[in-house]
Amino acid sequence: MPGTSFFSDMLQGITERGRKLLFAGSRTAEGAAEVDLETLCEMLLSSRGEASGMAIAAEILERWSKLEGAGVQQFLQMLSEKFGAETAKLDKAVDRYRAERSAATIIALHNAAEPRRQELLRRLNLAPNGTAKLVQMRQQLLSLRERSEEFRAVDADFAHLFGSWFNRGFLTLRPIDWSTPAHILEKIIKYEAVHEIAGWEELRRRLAPADRRCFAFFHPRLVDEPLVFVEVALTRSVPGAIKDVLDEGREQISADQATTAVFYSISNCQDGLRGISFGNFLIKQVVEDLRRDLPGLKNFVTLSPVPGFARWLAKALSSEADLMLTAEDHKVLALLNEPGWADDDSRANQVERVLLPLAAHYFLIERTPEGRPVDPVARFHLGNGARLDKLNFLGDRSPKAMQQAHGLMVNYLYKLEDIEANHEALAQRGEVTASPAVKNMLARNGENRRAGKHEQVPRRLVQVMNAKIGGGRK
Repeated sequence: MPGTSFFSDMLQGITERGRKLLFAGSRTAEGAAEVDLETLCEMLLSSRGEASGMAIAAEILERWSKLEGAGVQQFLQMLSEKFGAETAKLDKAVDRYRAERSAATIIALHNAAEPRRQELLRRLNLAPNGTAKLVQMRQQLLSLRERSEEFRAVDADFAHLFGSWFNRGFLTLRPIDWSTPAHILEKIIKYEAVHEIAGWEELRRRLAPADRRCFAFFHPRLVDEPLVFVEVALTRSVPGAIKDVLDEGREQISADQATTAVFYSISNCQDGLRGISFGNFLIKQVVEDLRRDLPGLKNFVTLSPVPGFARWLAKALSSEADLMLTAEDHKVLALLNEPGWADDDSRANQVERVLLPLAAHYFLIERTPEGRPVDPVARFHLGNGARLDKLNFLGDRSPKAMQQAHGLMVNYLYKLEDIEANHEALAQRGEVTASPAVKNMLARNGENRRAGKHEQVPRRLVQVMNAKIGGGRK
């Protein structure tokens, strides 16, 4: 990308000239090494010159990149403690707003409430490779935030700014194929987070055939660094197992024979952008591009993992949560702890009978304290307006999938004319839009228990089922 290279070189040149001017004069004659990071940050906020500001920003980020362990934590603590909102200024703005509610006092209140570190981060972003380094900085911040609440406000500022800087309008969708430069393909192998790519030959099988597609979002300030990518299989039907998609000996078809586009892997590449959602834009854009290029496509579905299911089930069983299970059901579920249960048809059939209704309960009934679906992948697709279409028993028998989901996979259906209504049903009423087959799996399970296979169905669960399944049935 010649234009990007020219712009980067220009910024680097301005920065170097600014550095010479800044650290070769009067009060900083000793050089930058004598100035601590907090002072440099204050200097950056007070700087008015473009060259000097970029030089200070570059110096701060260079110093930060050399920090380790305690030094990283101290730097982030400094951002938290020293560069928040100025309380005296904020108090005055609040008093003025209370005395006079006008556009001017609202603007003044907004400006006073903004933490100083937001402007500091904006100015750091002007340094060469500033955006990439700030993404790395947030990656460090997230690892610390998991252990300490004191960084919550700092992370909120990063997320606020990244939400603007990585707006869909700045992102570029690029197809990835076997002719894509090797240094980008290496990153596809590295960042694949759902179904591991063992090497170049396996990557070729996912990219080269006529019935395979891959797309990635890129940002102009992160050159050749994919932000998120999706792998797509073009098929004649909706697959229920990942083996049908990735098997080396599968039947290949031409693209114009396909009626279904299967999104079988969506991977976020930058840990520092966790929670900055552009995956939803990726799916919508890819659907539009595929419909334009392949008008024969009628179905757009996923073949998705269920990473939280096994953990939820173990917790529910250990806490003796009332899942309407009989003693026989508990005995069947104990088979999950036996090696090789999935290879034995008899044991697998018993597990399937008990496990799938529990999976329906997991998706349709269980919620986080905030009222959202408990499964992270479900939150993503259902929040984007997809329908929970099918539960696939032993859809993925890899060790990772068996550990995380007892092999369960799910198809989410993206039906374009229903996306908005499905999204609103979840956002406004907390309802998961699901196919009749999935709904009936849960409803039928409840009916069987009430018919005598379970002594008593808890009243609360009956009410929930009636509201979510019976009352919501169309």
